Amino acid sequence: MRIAKVYLLKWHSEGQLPYETLVRNDIHADSIVKACEQLLQQCFRESDAIQQTIEQAKIPERTLKRRFKTATGSTLIEYLQNLRIEEAKHQLETSDKSVENICYEVGYEDVSFFRRLFKRLTGITPSQYRRIFQPLLSASNLG
Repeated sequence: MRIAKVYLLKWHSEGQLPYETLVRNDIHADSIVKACEQLLQQCFRESDAIQQTIEQAKIPERTLKRRFKTATGSTLIEYLQNLRIEEAKHQLETSDKSVENICYEVGYEDVSFFRRLFKRLTGITPSQYRRIFQPLLSASNLG
């Protein structure tokens, strides 16, 4: 499964989107943005993660948003959503928790919004993702 994800091998009709990593570790020199990325990675489950990040930056919100987009290629909210969906993908692969529980654990309160966002970012629904990737993990643990 790891190899398929790394090389984006297409062996299902869903295409390559489900295999892509949403959170990229782009190299940049903006220390404030790096600190914000680290904070978001720690507190992405919290409902006020963006506000915490803005407060920690100690620069005007508009300036932070502009610098964050320039340094990472993503807006603050896109970065937060990508972190949450990556964690949801991991939980779908490694646990038997319901989609609703995973939704709440990664920081969303609205399950229908979570499902739509997951499908938009991965190209498939959370249930389809689990059907594809959980058996691969189980098989790799047996061998």
